[in-house]
Amino acid sequence: QVQLVESGGGLVQAGGSLRLSCAASGRTFSNYVVGWFRQAPGKEREFVARIGRSAGNTYYADSVKGRFTISRDNVKSTVYLQMNSLKPEDTAVYYCAADYIVDGLSGYDYWGQGTQVTVSS
Repeated sequence: QVQLVESGGGLVQAGGSLRLSCAASGRTFSNYVVGWFRQAPGKEREFVARIGRSAGNTYYADSVKGRFTISRDNVKSTVYLQMNSLKPEDTAVYYCAADYIVDGLSGYDYWGQGTQVTVSS
């Protein structure tokens, strides 16, 4: 069981940067795979990035590869999404989600409330 709270969203000009944080509370954070997703108005939820139990196990959507970096600090129970070279099409509500890997099942079990990212041209 884990509760997730996103922060760090805001308004930024194209080409700028933001760092999103996903703070977790609950049981052992290192047992969770954590992903970032986003949803723009009128569009379906889209996968952005995922990080495994170890920091070296990461995966990115093609649309953000080379621009975004996901990382985690298990001591702080926090996952970060560093977003560089932002584009207007990155505008969306960003959500973090956690998958309890110990259950051996795929799929995300817990979701945060989301944080708005708006990129102006």
